[in-house]
Amino acid sequence: MRKNSKTREPVRIGVVGLGLAGAAMIPAIQAHPNFKLVAAADLNATLRKRFAESSGCRVHGDAESLMGSEDIEAVYIASPHQFHKEHACLATRSGKHVIVEKPMALTLADCDSMIETAERHRMALIVGHTHSFDPAIAAVHRLVRSGELGRPSMLSMWNYTDFLYRPRRPEELDTSRGGGILYNQIPHQVDIARLLSCSEVISVRAMSDRLDAMRPTEGCCMAFLGFENGMAATLTYSGYDRFDIDELHDWVGEGGQPKAPRHGETKRALRALEGDRERWSRTNDYGYGGARKFAPSEGEQWSQPHFGIFVMTCERGDIRQSRDGITVYGDDGVREIAVSNSNGRPGRAEVLDELHNAIIRGVKPVHDGRFGRGTVATCLAILESSRSGGEVWLGARCANARFRSNIAGQE
Repeated sequence: MRKNSKTREPVRIGVVGLGLAGAAMIPAIQAHPNFKLVAAADLNATLRKRFAESSGCRVHGDAESLMGSEDIEAVYIASPHQFHKEHACLATRSGKHVIVEKPMALTLADCDSMIETAERHRMALIVGHTHSFDPAIAAVHRLVRSGELGRPSMLSMWNYTDFLYRPRRPEELDTSRGGGILYNQIPHQVDIARLLSCSEVISVRAMSDRLDAMRPTEGCCMAFLGFENGMAATLTYSGYDRFDIDELHDWVGEGGQPKAPRHGETKRALRALEGDRERWSRTNDYGYGGARKFAPSEGEQWSQPHFGIFVMTCERGDIRQSRDGITVYGDDGVREIAVSNSNGRPGRAEVLDELHNAIIRGVKPVHDGRFGRGTVATCLAILESSRSGGEVWLGARCANARFRSNIAGQE
């Protein structure tokens, strides 16, 4: 998996998909000293034109054309979920290392194919971005692994957002095609919980609901996860644009940006979008070159990114994420641990760091294909439990030695 060592030049990378995820990652790539953005591919001519004009990089009309480029060493795949398996396998067969957006895929069989193809061609496969890459989450992970606070016991997580009323393509409201919160938002919480537990999920008990017939997919969820090491986690998420969790986070937005209260504003704005206007807004406002801001302007200071609020309980203390770091509560009182904001694009810069370390130094990624598969298995179990009303055991699904992540052994 090591890159040919004749130089330490930046890794040449292409992007497949110029929608929201691609638009968010491109500034991080451009700011990263170890990567050089070479090209991007998208079916949408408007997004291709914006990218070509602003970046000076070449554009491709489809993923296959980009994958055939000999000067590209790695690809960031941000195409719609249903194409992740096809595009990731094409990339690794073409000799490209891969970062694939979450969810890794929509089925475990597709995850298995992606892992097997990457390993057969000796290419790195990383699944992200999720908020488990955030510097504050990494700081909690290091503290838990240090043993200073004893064994982890429980983790409680809450997030309330406007997710369901942001402009959507039709498939993003169809659970069978990867729509709704269970494939798009819950993976953030599951990844964080799995990383911090240093253990695998073995059981799931969950409920989810659809509260708006105009958005016919799961929009809220509560889940109880049991882990092999005895830890438990509860996940609560709602995307119905009523209560906003940032109210309890000093009005710091998910990306770390300062924000003002605007309860229900996203839902009200959606009502003005008729017919194809919603799909148009999804592309033009949320895609590459749109109005969405993904990083601070020069001289502007953002706080740590976050995915709601969590409290983790260990034998000898509790931990939560704060505005600019983590807060630890122990028998001797409370202390704050500041966390660096990396290069101003925290979370996404760390995704690229993991890929670079895998390619150049041969370091096994934390968020590799096996880790991504474990999150998909957990999210599918949440969906199954919420529909059946019963507990779902993941032992048989996660015990497969070929595809089991080694969370406890990873740094």
